[in-house]
Amino acid sequence: MTVYQVLEAARERFTQEISFRSKDKDISLAKALLFVAAEDDAFLALNREMDAHSLRNERRDLSSPSDAEEWDYVEAMPLAGKNISEWLSELDAIAKEVEAELVSRDIGCDLLEVLEAVNKVLFESRGFKRSSILTDSKCSYLHFVLSSRCASAILLSVIYIEVCRRLNLTIVGSRVGEDFLIWPPTGNPEELFKVTSGHSLFGLVNGKCVDDPRSKASDINSNSLLGLDIATNRDIIGIALANLIRLYWKRASRKNFGLMLTSPLRSVHKVDEKFNKNDGPNVPLLRPQELRLAIMASQRLLILQPHNWSLRRDYGMMLYYSREYEKAVQELSICMAFAPEEEAEVLEPFVEKLHLMRLESSWKSLGQKGRLAVP
Repeated sequence: MTVYQVLEAARERFTQEISFRSKDKDISLAKALLFVAAEDDAFLALNREMDAHSLRNERRDLSSPSDAEEWDYVEAMPLAGKNISEWLSELDAIAKEVEAELVSRDIGCDLLEVLEAVNKVLFESRGFKRSSILTDSKCSYLHFVLSSRCASAILLSVIYIEVCRRLNLTIVGSRVGEDFLIWPPTGNPEELFKVTSGHSLFGLVNGKCVDDPRSKASDINSNSLLGLDIATNRDIIGIALANLIRLYWKRASRKNFGLMLTSPLRSVHKVDEKFNKNDGPNVPLLRPQELRLAIMASQRLLILQPHNWSLRRDYGMMLYYSREYEKAVQELSICMAFAPEEEAEVLEPFVEKLHLMRLESSWKSLGQKGRLAVP
């Protein structure tokens, strides 16, 4: 299996894992997110391979063998030194450590004792910690988090949920502001907030955000906890993908400070603005690799939420920034069918403008081909 095939296979395996024909409880958060990592890693590997090939061509050393690796199946592709099966085994190993901790304490299956054992293994023995500022993409991929121990809130929650699942303990969660909080469903939620040794179990599980007055998480108590909407497995995967989109868009647009995905939608409504034939080349230049990674994350999120009009709008705008005008027109036209009337009215003139830009780029392409054909 070549890198190209890994790209396709990883997307296919991701789609199969989160298929709407599957029961949500049967979805493996770890597998789905490792397939995300495999696809993105294959994309980066392909770029490195193309760069290496270009370098060989520049050196006129066309006889050099390719450094590209091949694998029998996507699960065999190495991610930071281990393949997908080995990273899943890493979660199994953490669960085994928790079991060993429980045996050493000579206790049964009391909920609080089990959670304290999970906390000790994850946060003390293993040294996992939450990264408050998400700037390093490594904190957004499960295999890197398992290796570096530094995680975004959502991925730290995924690890906690997956470890507890292996211990036959259910953990649920909900998004609260910019945080994702987790807890075991219990008939007595007050025990989660009971302070012992200066901390509540709810705080130990969720980190410092519970004690930070600037966070909405600090307002959660045993009563308000019951009012939170429980996230499904698909919701959790969607939050992880949305984080990737934000991260890579921010990186892609770094040279255009303050540029928003929807900025062109506002400018197209300026009074007496006419279509400018030079609009195409004037589309802000973004970092292509980061923009493509944001597009890939958006595509996966659309598999989960195909009728989310705002997500499809953002995806269409990313295609516009990457100068894929035909695809942008298609996606934004679909978006208009789902969007509220006032939003569709904002999109309509921009889509018309994109039609003209697409036609112009086609004419230029045909004209260039024609000139090249003249002897």
